[in-house]
Amino acid sequence: MSISDEKVAIISTPCQIQAAAKIQKFLDTPIKLKIGLFCMENFSYSYFKEHLKKYNIDYDSIKKFRIEKGHAFITLDDDSITKIPLGELKSVVRKNCHICMDLTSQNADISVGSIGSDDNYSTVIIRNLDAQHIIDDAIKQNYFTSKPLTQKQIGILNKLSQKKKHDNQENIEDHELRSKPVLYTREISDNEILSQNMESNFTDLKDNVIDVGACVLCGACEYLCPDNLIIIDDTKPRKQGKCRDDCHMCFTFCPRTYTPEDLKVDCDDMGNYLNIMTLKSNDNYITQDGGVITTLIKYLLDHDIITKAMVVDKKDDNAWKPYAKLTDDMDEIIKSAGSKYSVCPVFKALGED
Repeated sequence: MSISDEKVAIISTPCQIQAAAKIQKFLDTPIKLKIGLFCMENFSYSYFKEHLKKYNIDYDSIKKFRIEKGHAFITLDDDSITKIPLGELKSVVRKNCHICMDLTSQNADISVGSIGSDDNYSTVIIRNLDAQHIIDDAIKQNYFTSKPLTQKQIGILNKLSQKKKHDNQENIEDHELRSKPVLYTREISDNEILSQNMESNFTDLKDNVIDVGACVLCGACEYLCPDNLIIIDDTKPRKQGKCRDDCHMCFTFCPRTYTPEDLKVDCDDMGNYLNIMTLKSNDNYITQDGGVITTLIKYLLDHDIITKAMVVDKKDDNAWKPYAKLTDDMDEIIKSAGSKYSVCPVFKALGED
């Protein structure tokens, strides 16, 4: 089966979901379903690795990462746990995270995270009718146990969403005083966006996004370049060769360039949604946040709603180094479960299949 015939579920952070939503809006794409993660911020792989040396921790010895209640909890192979205050890790947060206004992946079909939910449950935000049908049927078929969120739990999620927006709005204002405008927050019409996009190419992407630290390293530019001129290394996209005069793909579909009106993150604190609940997997997956995403992928594959999932695994020969892949193998999906807290160009997987 060619990639164009696949039906893919993408599981990604808010910024990567933004790129996927742009791609879905304007292009024929194998992306069938967007499962968005709650995300406050992400860490630089190399800087975080260096920081852990303070605790005599090597990536090779880490079994599991978990972030909750203001701390990073790192479980080692000997089952000992090191607790690090998140405030201490601000120096290893990726620069682009400081201008992100979206905690809950507002442009996803289904958003999932641990904030607000009880132990062994995940908070699930259902954002459209297709997603509602999927979750309702999965509960009916006993893939999940569900229960409602209390108003107090919803309040916790709203409070953190507001905090991220407030803090990062200040960062955006400071960024714009020192550097260039943050394009994805610009209030311009869709017609103006089209006009700007048609005049822009990789040079403009480099000037307005990459060189000012706004690149999220999602890989959309590399995936969509028709001449394969864009290469992403560990730090940022680079171009090798001359662009076509009539190509604007990389600029148009970057999540940090202009955002169409219907994809703007400027509505309620958690975005538009139909329903919000907590779910727990009824299968015996030992994964983060109740195994909900792993079990949801299993349901989607079992019912032929998708043919493959785009998941982020960690490299065997480079401990905790994340990379994206397409798979329909549940053993691989289970192996990839759990948060990595470092980014990788997820759309690369669509171009490699």
